[in-house]
Amino acid sequence: MSTTIYFDEYGDPSVLEARDEEMAPLNAGEVRVAHRAISVNPADWKILAGYARDFLPLPLPAVPGNESAGVVTAVAPDVTGFAVGDEVIRVGVGGSYRAEATFPAPELLPKPANVDFEQAAALPVAAGSAYAGLELLDLAPGQTLLVHGGAGGVGIAATQIALHRGLRVIGTASPRNHEFVRGLGATPVAYGPGLVDEVTALGGVDGVFDTHGGADCVAATTALVPDLKKTTTVAEDQHSAAAGITPVGAPMDSLARIVVAVGELASQGVLRFPVQERIPLAEAARALGISRAGHVRGKLILVP
Repeated sequence: MSTTIYFDEYGDPSVLEARDEEMAPLNAGEVRVAHRAISVNPADWKILAGYARDFLPLPLPAVPGNESAGVVTAVAPDVTGFAVGDEVIRVGVGGSYRAEATFPAPELLPKPANVDFEQAAALPVAAGSAYAGLELLDLAPGQTLLVHGGAGGVGIAATQIALHRGLRVIGTASPRNHEFVRGLGATPVAYGPGLVDEVTALGGVDGVFDTHGGADCVAATTALVPDLKKTTTVAEDQHSAAAGITPVGAPMDSLARIVVAVGELASQGVLRFPVQERIPLAEAARALGISRAGHVRGKLILVP
């Protein structure tokens, strides 16, 4: 039996429920994984709310979760490259909010040996999005990057990777997170009125990575960097679309390469996420409520 978090209808986190499910026999091409850590992302509650149903329809009941890490417990006879006991990272769309889960083998990648399960579970979405966004911006060492949402998961990863590449980083954050952002090596600035003037007084920026979203961030982005080729967002909305800011979107055939790359950075100690809270899998609704409320510093991790 495996504890699984389901939703039978779209809605807020209260529609989630925990159930025990029997593990079905493996089909061809599948691998079973016992999870050690499951990463919570804003995309999870947005999908739950139905924001993506027009382009990502899910057969209900559905299971949230796009990234996780664990240990292989069974492998279909036709699968090569994985064996029982292997430590893996899962990258997919939905299905990770399970204590034990069966995935198509192509959704799994080896976990770096010296990266723990919590850190590994956070790599595909947060670190992968940061890496892909920085590739898109293509800034040179010595240039300055503004990161909106510097204390969130993608913002933390973008800051760490950018600094490793020799960029100077300015990070927007609420005042309570300024010391944290400064501890990452970035210069913190506050959201709200005066942001553009404050960043300009610091010497301006050559590119903007928006991990926060919203009308105010978009307005500041376009005011600071008129060349929209040097702006990108992982918080695409009507404001960023109207402004013409390019969303980060790593093609599926690039995901494995990107996750391997950020895994190497994590192995080197370049990339590490603070974990705000470790929450039992059965309390997934509470975790998504925290994520939905915003202002998460680092990552929320579900523990089976």
